[in-house]
Amino acid sequence: MFLERDEEAPPLVPWDVRATQLQAQPLDPADGALKFARAWSNDRHAVALADSEQKRLMEYLSFVGLAPDREVIAQDEQGAYLLIVLEGTIAVDRVQPWGGRARLGEARVGDLLGEMSLLDAGTRFSSCRTLTPCVVAVLEAHALDRMMTEDPRLAAVLLAALARRLSLRLRQASARLSALLTSST
Repeated sequence: MFLERDEEAPPLVPWDVRATQLQAQPLDPADGALKFARAWSNDRHAVALADSEQKRLMEYLSFVGLAPDREVIAQDEQGAYLLIVLEGTIAVDRVQPWGGRARLGEARVGDLLGEMSLLDAGTRFSSCRTLTPCVVAVLEAHALDRMMTEDPRLAAVLLAALARRLSLRLRQASARLSALLTSST
């Protein structure tokens, strides 16, 4: 379901390929689970998970450490994973046609990256580069597909959290657009 792509889309960049390019360091799953629990519990947009649900969710995630100045997501590529920032800061930039970069924001603990492409099979909208040493949780499309089959309630909770974040981001973008339109009249 989440692995379905348009035939004319750019080649898919799976996480294992990107992880090798990044020289990502696998993190002990128990350490990753603790960092995830801390980030998730401090997130006001996340749906509360029972301990048993959080433990089951860990079966679908992998955890890695990343060095600074690593491009974890490349603009305009096809991606089949999303990242949850557990430690560190990641720049979110829009690469301009002439090669310059416009900073759209910075992702910090608890923020998600790559969720739009994971959900809609579209190309990546921005480029994301680590600014500091980072730890991220990785959810791959095939793991989300498996979760939907094996544990639909857990998948629904996760998708609800994604929907809340996307809704918030859309509201923020709408407010900025409204302010720009109002100031130009």
